[in-house]
Amino acid sequence: MTYTTAALVGALLALVLDLAVLRTGLVRRRVFWATYPIIVFFQLLSNGVLTGRDIVRYDPSAIVGVRLVYAPVEDLVFGFALVLSTLSLWVWWGRQGVQREPAAGTGSSWLLRRLRKRK
Repeated sequence: MTYTTAALVGALLALVLDLAVLRTGLVRRRVFWATYPIIVFFQLLSNGVLTGRDIVRYDPSAIVGVRLVYAPVEDLVFGFALVLSTLSLWVWWGRQGVQREPAAGTGSSWLLRRLRKRK
């Protein structure tokens, strides 16, 4: 499997997770797309350093070949999948009541309820 294929499959799975599985609908929200360029900026900055200095190298046969700030465009697609999956889970867990009121040392109210149900 090429990096291009893996990135596209990852993005598709992240969209399915967001829209169909967890039903958080983050990609339908204007605030997601308004703030996403901030993430892309720092992703391009870090990818530019890593790939521009040859710390990370890509096999030319595994990527499309188009680069943006030294990094292959597949990195942007893969980064989108990672960010969307993480945020979708974060929102979903928040809706489930996982530590709605964070406090050091008290633990998650959601986890505590689950543990009590097992007893």
